[in-house]
Amino acid sequence: MTRCLRLAAVAGAVMLLAGCATVGIDDALQETNAGAPQFTQGRVELGRTPEQRERRAALSQELLAGPLSQEGAVQLALANSPALQALLAQGWAEIAAANQTSRLPNPVFSFERMRLKDELEIGRLLSFGLVDLILLPQRLSISRSQAVQARVQLTGAVVDQVTRVRQAWVRAVAARQLLQYAEQVQQSAEASAELARRMQLVGNFSKLQRARQQVFYADATTRLAAARHAATATREELVRALGLDDAQAASLKLPERLPDLPKAPREAREVAAAGGEQRLDVQLARAQLDVAGKSQGINLLSTFIDVEIGGRRDTVFDNAERTRSTRRGFELDIVLPLFDWGSARRDQLNAQSLAAAHRYDATVRGATSQLREDYSAYRTAYDIARHYRDEVVPLRQAIADENLLRYNGMLIGVFELLAEARDQVAGVTQAIDAQQQFWLADAALAASVIGKPAAFSTPMAGPAGEAASGAAH
Repeated sequence: MTRCLRLAAVAGAVMLLAGCATVGIDDALQETNAGAPQFTQGRVELGRTPEQRERRAALSQELLAGPLSQEGAVQLALANSPALQALLAQGWAEIAAANQTSRLPNPVFSFERMRLKDELEIGRLLSFGLVDLILLPQRLSISRSQAVQARVQLTGAVVDQVTRVRQAWVRAVAARQLLQYAEQVQQSAEASAELARRMQLVGNFSKLQRARQQVFYADATTRLAAARHAATATREELVRALGLDDAQAASLKLPERLPDLPKAPREAREVAAAGGEQRLDVQLARAQLDVAGKSQGINLLSTFIDVEIGGRRDTVFDNAERTRSTRRGFELDIVLPLFDWGSARRDQLNAQSLAAAHRYDATVRGATSQLREDYSAYRTAYDIARHYRDEVVPLRQAIADENLLRYNGMLIGVFELLAEARDQVAGVTQAIDAQQQFWLADAALAASVIGKPAAFSTPMAGPAGEAASGAAH
């Protein structure tokens, strides 16, 4: 009886230790909401109950009732996107796998029944891994490190998804705005081409002059078709990022224009202070290093020896003598390293640990460099967009006003006025493209600060601006 109580106490202690290492998905989501509030708005949850799904569906319907802002798009993706829910479910699976590391392998119960003439022997053996029991504290420590790694990866996946939604929203709104101006350019070119045709018919225009106006119109028509496709493609990209079905996509409404530039850009000191040891990439590299180091220690022992220990109880019945006897004892099963001394396995563990250490150093050293690069892209985009807003667009407007006065004074003709109108629209188009580049860089910088840099190239001359400029000449 005393032995049974001792075994029960040991088993209870083992179960308690293993339970202390368990981290649930709810804890991980709470940590994600607390660690990245500027991305999650505290709204990340894994829909597992009908009530949660109904609440998210109601929020999605409410957000789709009016024009969708950028932050509204983030809320809608968090509430509606099945892709995001798949990421959360995958994170749950990885956290569960980390928790599994802390579990001891189940004991093995063996039962034997053997008969020899009048003698019957029944054997019972309960065995478990002795090395697994000895290394339980280390297994718990590894499990905690793996859980930390899984939680950081989950937060990074959410940040990536939100960043894609923000940038998709920017591209969709900018493409819609650029389409409006492409339509204006095409209408102006069409009017110019028609007027040139009529003037050639009455002999006031040469064939070359009419051809020049006609090529402007043909070029503008081509660019309008490209702008229409860009508006459709970026809208559908946003639809996919938000996880909308066909009915929701039909009711999606976007703002008429991009938000205004902020009054001042973010300061470099502020951005540098926001990044640091709490960056997700640094946290992930540190967690991977911890797991590699702890796993090396626990796995090295198993390369030398593996021991199974068990308690045995055999009962022997002698039918001839009508007697019953019981034998008790224990068994040790030891793996003998005759053919494999574990040297290759130890080399693999040493290499993995060394790689994790160097990977951590590389991540720490590269983090500030990446942040400086992304801030430079952000600041460059802001300066270019502000230059268009404060210098180029007002100058274009002033030139248009002066040319209108000259036209009213019969100093220039209608073709010069139409050409100037095209130039003005082209300038505005380039300004919209510069504004788009800024908001894309802003979303990329926010992701870089938290440690999940998004793909973004330094804005120079945007393709939309080049297209509009070509249409104007």
